Amino acid sequence: MKKRLLSAVVLSVGLLIAGCGNQGATTSESTNKSKESSNSNQPVKIVAVGSTALQPLVDAAKDQFISEHPNYTISVQGGGSGTGLSQVSDGAVTIGNSDVFAEEKSGVDASKLVDHRVAVVGMGPVVNKEVGVKDISKQELIDIFTGKTKNWKDLGGKDQEIAVINRPSGSGTRATFEKWGLDGATAVQSQEQDSSGTVRQIVAQTPGAISYLAFSYMDDSTLALSIDDVKPTEENVADNSWKIWSYEHMYTKGEPDADVKPFLDFMLTDDVQEGVVKELGYLPMTSMKVERDVSGTITKK
Repeated sequence: MKKRLLSAVVLSVGLLIAGCGNQGATTSESTNKSKESSNSNQPVKIVAVGSTALQPLVDAAKDQFISEHPNYTISVQGGGSGTGLSQVSDGAVTIGNSDVFAEEKSGVDASKLVDHRVAVVGMGPVVNKEVGVKDISKQELIDIFTGKTKNWKDLGGKDQEIAVINRPSGSGTRATFEKWGLDGATAVQSQEQDSSGTVRQIVAQTPGAISYLAFSYMDDSTLALSIDDVKPTEENVADNSWKIWSYEHMYTKGEPDADVKPFLDFMLTDDVQEGVVKELGYLPMTSMKVERDVSGTITKK
């Protein structure tokens, strides 16, 4: 009888100790989960600066991202690709948005930057709707922007002086346009505007004006010119029939921090690529039928 009683006591004590142990493990697990949850809700601030051509896409995507991650504050600013690359290189901003490869910008150590390509953007010449010209040759485009052709009547249009509206030297849109639209020629010195929206407005309101815009900024207020009978369309960009295009890069200094990576990953989700990207006139990365490296070499995908 005593042996049975002793066994029962030992069993009870054992169960009690085991229960306490399990309770301790559960408490520890709960604490860890609480810490993880707390960390995931810590405020995160991201500053993205640079390309005005990329700005509308990042702006729209960040609004959608923040709706799902309210602990994030994301500021998106323009200033041009050169500014974005310089500031991210200096560690002044989280992300440097650019229309060009970092290797193409002097003074930027591309080896310290990590490239995140999030879309493709087509670019092309736009004119005031009253110039009377809809299609020009590549050489005629070069002659306009280098100052050789000064009147639209020389191209079959109105007797109207051509007013070239340019972009600043740090603009990725300008670098892309001069490289692929002007075959590397430097545009004539003229009025310069940093903002794509301002460029569009000036061209729309100025008789004889011509400039260039990303497809994402083109609308009915101006006329997009065809070049050598090739229209500036997304389909023509996809197979390189229209050659004035660039990748949209979001550069980080080194690999992105754990808090920054979710936003960059979000830029490549179907919600953004098949939704926001297409809606705003960009091309999803998956739509391209070719790839182009920093040297301009084209390979089929």
